[in-house]
Amino acid sequence: MLTAIDNQLFGLDDSSLHHFSDDDGRQLWLDADALSAFQQMKHAAQQDGVQLNICSAFRDFERQCQIWNNKASGKRKVLDAASQPVDISHFSDQQRLDTLLLWSAIPAMSRHHWGTDVDLFDASAISRNELQLTNREYESGGPCYSMFCWLEQHATSFGFYRPFQQGLSGTSAELWHYSYFPTASRLQAQYDTEKLKQLLANSDVALKQTILSQLEQLVTTFVQTVAPAPSRAGL
Repeated sequence: MLTAIDNQLFGLDDSSLHHFSDDDGRQLWLDADALSAFQQMKHAAQQDGVQLNICSAFRDFERQCQIWNNKASGKRKVLDAASQPVDISHFSDQQRLDTLLLWSAIPAMSRHHWGTDVDLFDASAISRNELQLTNREYESGGPCYSMFCWLEQHATSFGFYRPFQQGLSGTSAELWHYSYFPTASRLQAQYDTEKLKQLLANSDVALKQTILSQLEQLVTTFVQTVAPAPSRAGL
């Protein structure tokens, strides 16, 4: 039987989250502490000419499943390791899984379910509709590079850090993804693989049998293997 924590970890319950609107009216949900910290960070960034906006915050299991299934079936664009579109129609189930996992999380294995994680962009430099969420947009010469540099210097003082870093995480580096680590680290420690197995076995997640056959390793790699969270001492 799933507990309240399981429901939060797997994106099945948003009742504890707070609703808010971004600058352009986008409706979003976050954990209360994460939201408070983000608003403080947003205000500080604005003083330095950076307009922090959220592309994605909380995402429930159903929405993550829709995204995942559409990619697995070829209805939605899939990117390779170089962020280039790739045709997966001739791939085996294992090849499809490996390719999707470069940039997408298996439903119930996404940190976006927790209400602690956000995908950020600089709304003063690029619109939400123009944003592609590729690392090039956050590297030197990209529209979100100034924002990225600001966050690299200041984010941890507000409780945020990048969990997906090259060589430190099981998934690809994501320069846009920030996590409120005081809460996220606590939730991560309570992640239950057996409860996850029960949920997925009764779901309509694409590639389910391939996922279940290697679930423990997938959880180790894509849920538990992230860049070490900073110390809370400085908060």
